Amino acid sequence: MSISTHRAGPADLDALALLFDGYRQFYGQASDVPRAREWLRERLRFGESVVLVATRAGKPVGFVQLYPMFSSVRTARTWILNDLYVDAGARRGGVGRALLDAAAKFARADGAAGISLETGRDNAAARALYRAAGWNEDATQWYSLPLSRSH
Repeated sequence: MSISTHRAGPADLDALALLFDGYRQFYGQASDVPRAREWLRERLRFGESVVLVATRAGKPVGFVQLYPMFSSVRTARTWILNDLYVDAGARRGGVGRALLDAAAKFARADGAAGISLETGRDNAAARALYRAAGWNEDATQWYSLPLSRSH
């Protein structure tokens, strides 16, 4: 089954809130779908983040949330990949890789100089995914390959 990705909009909010709630539970938070929905609604409404949704057979199965940052040294926008989540039933099927690729495509189109993220040193599955997708690791943080040569 093929995976497609798109930028989240208001029509995605209810399904996205369920995924975001699952993400928060993964990190030890109590389930609170209304809170998850409101958080996402506010970020999207005010343009404070970009959320990309992955679907398989028309069903949302994962998301990535990016927050804008700026590099003074490079005088360029960068993005923080803050949240990446794939529903447990869709893991190991290429969804995470599709979301990473969609995030890189989005950032390139935006003219960004790069994307960065952090993950726990003990998150071996995520680290393997990032490495396979071409991300570089240092002692504390992962960095993408530069997205443009002009910065």
